[in-house]
Amino acid sequence: MIDRLSDTLAFQSQALVLRAERQRLLASNIANADTPGYVARDMDFATALRQATGTQARPQMLAATHAGHLSPRAGADSERGLLYAAPSQTNLDRNTVDMDRERANFADNAVKYEASLRFLNGSVSTMLNAIKGQ
Repeated sequence: MIDRLSDTLAFQSQALVLRAERQRLLASNIANADTPGYVARDMDFATALRQATGTQARPQMLAATHAGHLSPRAGADSERGLLYAAPSQTNLDRNTVDMDRERANFADNAVKYEASLRFLNGSVSTMLNAIKGQ
């Protein structure tokens, strides 16, 4: 029983952390809507959650096997799994932020973040009530 509850709490907390990270990415896209050359970023939430909870193997970094190979850049682990947005229409400044798409994704992610938070809150409340014997 305790293992199942702790697994549920761990899953929901990972989902909450990933939702917060996605919200940060979407907010960054919106903030850079007028920045020339800015490429919008997003994440595949389902894949990131599977990786975070250990139900899918993490992709392996390629090793430099020759002295002329480039080494992985700093912060590559934090950038792993992020996707570039395809431009919905061509812009002269090469900016790929589509404000309609970003606003919709931001609102959708905010609702799902709130749902994850409520579910986590409910799980903790249930556990506290069980401990208190009510």
